[in-house]
Amino acid sequence: MKQKKYTKLIILFLCLCLLTSCKKDVGTDEDNAVPANTDDVTEENYTFGFSGMTMELPFYITLEAAIREVIENSGSTMITKDPALDSELQISQINEMIEAGIDVIFLSPVDWEGILPALEALKNADVKIVNVDSHIKDTKYADAYIGSDNKNAGYLCGEDLINKCPDGGKVVILESSNTNSVVERITGFEEALAKAANGFTISVRRDVEGDLNLALQAAKDIFAKEEDIVAVMCGNDQSALGALAAANEADLKDILIYGVDGSPDLKKELDKPGTLIAGTAAQSPLNMGREAANIGLAMMRGEKYEKETYTDVFFIDKKNLELYGTDGWQ
Repeated sequence: MKQKKYTKLIILFLCLCLLTSCKKDVGTDEDNAVPANTDDVTEENYTFGFSGMTMELPFYITLEAAIREVIENSGSTMITKDPALDSELQISQINEMIEAGIDVIFLSPVDWEGILPALEALKNADVKIVNVDSHIKDTKYADAYIGSDNKNAGYLCGEDLINKCPDGGKVVILESSNTNSVVERITGFEEALAKAANGFTISVRRDVEGDLNLALQAAKDIFAKEEDIVAVMCGNDQSALGALAAANEADLKDILIYGVDGSPDLKKELDKPGTLIAGTAAQSPLNMGREAANIGLAMMRGEKYEKETYTDVFFIDKKNLELYGTDGWQ
C-alpha cells in the first residue's frame, strides 16, 4: 500500500514539473504575463489654431476648411477665431488660443506689422507659426510661410490691361496697405504697366482693406468725380465686386475691372454677358490649405518641411473660364 502511495505522489510531482516547464510563451498575453509593448502605437492629438484676416471672405472660409479637413483626419483638433479685420482683436484672440494650449498656429495677419505683440507671445509659449497667404513683416518669427506668388498675380492683370488698352489711360487702384499680399499684387500690377509702350496714369488710389462695402463706397465716390477711367485694379475679388456694383450703378460701359483670387462669386460675374469684369488672377486656397496643414503636422512629427512655399497663380478671363467653372474654387 505504501509503495503504491509513493508511486502516485511521484507521478503527481512529475506532472506538475511538466506543466510548469510548458508554461513559457503559450496561450494569451494574460497567460504569459508579458506586458504589452506600446512603443509602436502612435496617436496624434495635437491642437492647432487658425487666425485668418476675416471669416467673412470666401477665400479664408475655403482656406480654413481645407486646413481643418487634413488636421482632423490626422486625429488632431483645430481652434478657429475670426478677427473680422480688427488687428487688436486678432492679437487678443491669439492670446486666448495660447491659453487653450495650441501647438501650432496658421496665421494670416490683419496688420502685417501690428501683429508683432502676438508673434512674441507665440514664441514665448513655444507655439510654431505657419504664416499663410499674407506675410508678417518680421519674417524671423515664422517657422514656415506658404502663399501665392502675389506679385505675379498683379503682373498678370497688368499685362492683360496693356493688351486690352494699348493706348494707355487713367487707372484707379483699390488696395489694402496693411496687407502684404495685396501690396505685392499692386506692386506687380504697376511694374507691368511701367513696361507699356503708351503710358498709364494712376489717377486715384484708395485703401479699402479688401472689403466689398468699403470698395463700393470708395468706387462710387471716385466715379462721381473722375472721368475717362479705363480700368480699376483691385487687391482682391471682393474689392472688385464692390467696384463692379458702383460701376453698374453709375451706368459705366467702357471700364475694365480686375480682381485677384479666382473666387466663385467673381467668376459668376465674369460669365455674364456684357460684364465689366475683365478677369482675375486666380489662386487656390484648397491647395494652399492642404499644404499648410501638412507642413504644420510635419513640424509636430519632427519631419522635414519646406520653409517657404509659393503656389502658382494664373489668369482667368472669358476665354478660359470654362476650364475652371464658376461653382467652386480651383
